[in-house]
Amino acid sequence: MQVGPREIVNPFRPIPLDVPEGMKPNEFFNSTENLNDLTNNNGLLRTAEGLLLYRKALGHSNEFDTSIIYNTSQAILDPLGRPARRTQVPEHVKNIWNRMNEVIISYMLERYPDPEESLVLSGEASLDATWPLTSPGVPSIRMLHNHFIVFDKKQLREAPIADPNNPNLTDGGQNSLFQAYMRDVYREFFGGLDLNILKTCERGSCKIALTGYPQGLPSWEVQGGIESLKHPRFWKEYDTILKGFIDFYRTFFGQVSTRNAPLPRDIYFPELVEENLLFNNEFLKIAKMVRDHCIRDARYASSIRWQPAFKQLVYRNDKGKLIVTISQNSVGNAITELLGVVVKRVPDAEAYEKTEPALMEKLFEVRRRLIGFDLGEGIATDQWGAQ
Repeated sequence: MQVGPREIVNPFRPIPLDVPEGMKPNEFFNSTENLNDLTNNNGLLRTAEGLLLYRKALGHSNEFDTSIIYNTSQAILDPLGRPARRTQVPEHVKNIWNRMNEVIISYMLERYPDPEESLVLSGEASLDATWPLTSPGVPSIRMLHNHFIVFDKKQLREAPIADPNNPNLTDGGQNSLFQAYMRDVYREFFGGLDLNILKTCERGSCKIALTGYPQGLPSWEVQGGIESLKHPRFWKEYDTILKGFIDFYRTFFGQVSTRNAPLPRDIYFPELVEENLLFNNEFLKIAKMVRDHCIRDARYASSIRWQPAFKQLVYRNDKGKLIVTISQNSVGNAITELLGVVVKRVPDAEAYEKTEPALMEKLFEVRRRLIGFDLGEGIATDQWGAQ
C-alpha cells in the first residue's frame, strides 16, 4: 500500500444563492442572508444559546458530515467581532457546545465502530481575522463552528495520492515553521501544561497509516476513550491545549513583530511563557530569523498570519484510540487535510442525490438524540420536518 495524502472527489448540490453585484463571495457569505440559508434550507436543530446544527451544503463527505455553528450573525453584525474559537465562547454556551460534541462523536463511533473501515474526526479550524477579507482562501463564515465527518476508508484507499505541494497540506512536519526550526522548544512548552486525561503520544504512533498524517504535530491519547468526553475535565484539558497553543503562537509572532516585546496581554500561562520562551535563546533566534526575512521580503511578510491560526481535532486512529491534535503554523483552511485527506468538491446534483437519503437518515438520528437530551429543538425546512 502506498502511503500518502489522498485526494477524493465529493459531489454536492449547487447552492441556490446569488451573490449581489459588487460583493465578493466571501463578503456575502459573512452576511446575515447567508446564515439565514444555513437555517432555513439546511438547518436541523437550534438551541436557545444560538448553536445551530446544520447539513453541510458544501460537504467534505457524503457518508456523514454535519456542523454546529455558534450563530451570532444577528447579535453581532461585525463579522470580525464574532467568537471565532472556543476560548471566546461564554461558559454557559460552551457547556451546551461540549455536550453536543460528545453526543455526536458518540453516535459516529457507535455507527462506525471499525477503525479499519471508517475515519472518524471532529474539530474546528481558526476563523480569526488573520488575513484581509479579500485574500484567497480566507474562511467565509467568521463564526466558530465544529466539523463532524466520517470518511469511508475504502474510498480513501482507492483515491489517488494528493499533490504533496498542495498549499493546504502545510500543517505538518515538512513545511511548518515551528516543526522545522524549534520542534523541541514547542514540545517542551506543551509538556508544561497540566494534563491528566490527555497523555502525550509517542512520536509517530498516532498517524493514520494510509495517509501518514498528522505529520510532526503534538498529539495526545484520550485516556478512557469516549467515556472521558462525558466529563467536564476532558473539555477543560481540550481547552488547555488550545490556550497553550495560543500563548506560544502569540508570543512567537509578538517577538517577530517587535524585538524584545513584553508578554502578550491576557496571556493564559505567563509563568510558563516567561520560563520556557522569553529566556530561550533558540526561540528568540528563530524569531529574529523570521523578523529579518519579513523586513527583506514584502511577499513573505504579507503571508504571515500574525494572529493564532490553528486546527484542533479529536479523531480515531487505526488502533481505535481517540486522539487530540492541534496544528502549528497553519496555512491551509480545510480541516480534513490535517489527516491527509484533500477533498475536491464538485457540483453534481445527480450524484449527490444518490447519497442524500442515507446521509439525512443519520443526521436525523443525531438530531433526535440531541433533542432527547434537551440539547435543542428541531428545525423544519421545505425539505424536512422539525422531528
